[in-house]
Amino acid sequence: MADFAERLREAIEYSGLLQKEIALKAGIKKRALDMYLGVQKSMPPADAAVQLAGVLGVTVEYLVTGKNPPPFNTDSPSEQDLSQIRGIMRDFQSLPENVRKAFAVILDFAAQTQK
Repeated sequence: MADFAERLREAIEYSGLLQKEIALKAGIKKRALDMYLGVQKSMPPADAAVQLAGVLGVTVEYLVTGKNPPPFNTDSPSEQDLSQIRGIMRDFQSLPENVRKAFAVILDFAAQTQK
């Protein structure tokens, strides 16, 4: 039976984000995220669970109980797509902050025009 750590790991994998990105966006330390995913499988405080769920696009109820799972298998990116996304993210992180900000504006504009 899946537990919190396994559901969290699945949501992270599906998100395509790096663990340190998730920790940053959730406002928690990477070390804390490692503890939630690690062998000890410690549970986060409620506020951290809410932040993690929000970043990952799932509910706290799903992370804690497994109830009402998100549709991970609907339009799931392929492993090749995920690999490409991870490569793009690594390249993006290596850029200076001002360049990342410019790319973020361009990406946001492109995404908005597709809606």
